[in-house]
Amino acid sequence: MVSAWASQNRLVLGQRKVDEQSNEITAIPELLKVLDLQGGIVTIDAMGTQKTIAQQIVQQGGDYVLALKGNQGNLFEAVQQQFETTPLQPHEPDFYETTEVNHGRLETRRCWCLGSVEPLIDSAQWAQLTSIVKVESRCTVDGQTSHEERYYISSLAPDAALLASSIRIHWRIENALHWVLDIAFQEDDCRIRSGHAPENFSCLRQLAASVLQQEQTARLGIKNKRLRAGWDDDYLLKVLAG
Repeated sequence: MVSAWASQNRLVLGQRKVDEQSNEITAIPELLKVLDLQGGIVTIDAMGTQKTIAQQIVQQGGDYVLALKGNQGNLFEAVQQQFETTPLQPHEPDFYETTEVNHGRLETRRCWCLGSVEPLIDSAQWAQLTSIVKVESRCTVDGQTSHEERYYISSLAPDAALLASSIRIHWRIENALHWVLDIAFQEDDCRIRSGHAPENFSCLRQLAASVLQQEQTARLGIKNKRLRAGWDDDYLLKVLAG
């Protein structure tokens, strides 16, 4: 299943099933068709970094931030080289940095973005390609430090703070949706396999997760909210009416 997640609202806006003989690339355009993208920012993993998908997002009034990996070999290498040949000084190009300390974990994220996209391979074939982005993450836990670099293309102006925020928020779907479905709903243990039932139950679980996350009066995790809704009809009505 491919899901569209509204990060700011913590809601699943839609989903599409991936055909058995295909992959996410064919499901993403079908899902985008049913969404109102006007004024929104669409972030997609490297699997969805396709010229046709970028074109569709722009045509529907949205902006995109698309991850680059080896699936876009020449473009990925060109973006890497562009940053390597550009002095990475604060504010030249546009630069943004954040540091977080949480449960003994120290993480520093640095983001640079450039508006010089003309030298890139096939840049004119990417709809409204305006900026390229480099994100560097350094994480220290128990004295061990890891380092990661990631690259993106975007239709947004080279605003490092906005792009860094958009990229960071993208990962909320892992913690606020996928993790919740796996742990609180035990989706991976579900034995339903026949016909349309897996897709239908996936939709029901995502609806349930969405309404439970919107209910803020009970300071409980999603799993305990589910239990309370099963035991307390008044609380169940509060969840459904929220």
